[in-house]
Amino acid sequence: MKVHILLFYITLCLCIAPTVAQDSKNTLDEQFTDVFDKSNRYEDYKVIKIFKLNNLRKSVRDSIALIEKDLSEAQGTISQQAGEIGTLTQTVTNLQSELSTSKSKEDGIEFFGSLIKKSTYKTSMWSIIGVLILTALLFFYKFRNSNAITKASNIKLSETEAEFEAHRQRALEREQQLRRKLQDEINKNKKAL
Repeated sequence: MKVHILLFYITLCLCIAPTVAQDSKNTLDEQFTDVFDKSNRYEDYKVIKIFKLNNLRKSVRDSIALIEKDLSEAQGTISQQAGEIGTLTQTVTNLQSELSTSKSKEDGIEFFGSLIKKSTYKTSMWSIIGVLILTALLFFYKFRNSNAITKASNIKLSETEAEFEAHRQRALEREQQLRRKLQDEINKNKKAL
């Protein structure tokens, strides 16, 4: 039974990479070799001194404790890194969401509280500007026509006023001539009577 335990320890130590035990002079592999080489033979068995076996056991336990400590530290590091990876993954997700929002805002314009694409905004703005320009041109055209009609009417009015004034002057002169003639006739009739 002890041989099986010893073989188990040996196999365990040989499977694990050679590590430095508390005894810094030799590696576990060298200690096993030393124990086997310096042990005596009895028929098919090896006789190993107890203190060497105890030293070897202590070295194996120290190596296993060191490996377990390293394993525990590695698991702690893995847990810490897993937490950091989770945090970084969440950060990346948030950044991608913000990037998506930023891109949609960059590709769009807020117009009356709603986000519309820039191309739609430009098309609608240019359409509105085009309609306003056409309306302005129409009003300008109508203004010019109205202005031309008004100028022509003013010219005709001034010509009509001039003609009316000339006619009035002629009518006044005729009236005056008629009054003179009438007065002359009245005067002639008074003298004749």
